[in-house]
Amino acid sequence: MGPILSRWMASLMCCLPFAVFGQSYPERPVRVVVSYSAGATNDIVARLVAQRLSTSFKQNFFVENRVGGNGTIGTGFVAKEAADGYNILLGNTSTLAIHPSLFPSLSYDPTKDFQAVSILAESPTVLVVNSALPVQTVKELVAYSKANAKSVAYGSPGAGTPFHLSGELFNSQTGTTMLHVPYKGAAPAVVDLLGGQIQVMFDNLPNVLSHIRSGKLRALAVTSDAPLSQLPDVPTIAKAGFAGAESSSFFAFVVARGTPPAIVQTLSNKIAEIMQEPAIKAQLTDLGAIPVGNSPAQASQYLNEQVLKWTKVVKASGAKADL
Repeated sequence: MGPILSRWMASLMCCLPFAVFGQSYPERPVRVVVSYSAGATNDIVARLVAQRLSTSFKQNFFVENRVGGNGTIGTGFVAKEAADGYNILLGNTSTLAIHPSLFPSLSYDPTKDFQAVSILAESPTVLVVNSALPVQTVKELVAYSKANAKSVAYGSPGAGTPFHLSGELFNSQTGTTMLHVPYKGAAPAVVDLLGGQIQVMFDNLPNVLSHIRSGKLRALAVTSDAPLSQLPDVPTIAKAGFAGAESSSFFAFVVARGTPPAIVQTLSNKIAEIMQEPAIKAQLTDLGAIPVGNSPAQASQYLNEQVLKWTKVVKASGAKADL
């Protein structure tokens, strides 16, 4: 056997295991780890996709909630598990993009410890104000905030959350200095927004849609690249005149780095199909999310961009949090 043929055979043998992995996967139940409690949006998204993966692969994809540490416990768990595709993490903007710069030390590095499989969906933020606030547009809010710097406050579910940092990004892009008021969850913040104790919020659509429709809250902009079907008359933040203030949240499936590429690709291909199903699209739309389902390469690039983006926002805002 000549040297060229020998090298070709060696290369073929190296590739065979990965091809076999892809063809036989999954051979046993697959755990999908969610770092938040059952019933939360992250949990709902994970269960929607896991159920369809179970049906498609004819193998059980079961959801396990590993709650604690602001989402870091479950995330760190998957980072240390075997890189074999049998432990999938439902990651999000907080755990994969914000936490690395928000916390001084983590048990994982989202860039080094994980391989992206697919971005499942994005969830645009809605900029809403109490209807009593005398503003009708984003530009009017900016002008009003600058003229009343000490009396305009925005609420969030807590320091370091995407909704807090969406406000900080807005401040930096518009030159405003709205005061941040952290709450223990979105619900009490919305209550105070309705009551006028705070004037502004950046929140997920499902939390505020009914109040927008009732007229108690006014939606000034959505932070996605395109308008939302539920709010067709509400402009994007860029259309409102402030490109650069976009701040959609995301949900992603990632696995431990080192997972065979064929398994990653097999999962990604199936997720892309699932995200095009009308029933899945409808269910995600009800959650205020936009289905994505992209390739591992596209997902990896997106996650890297998100880490860079939110690192800048965290540093500029001086936001800090403790585990």
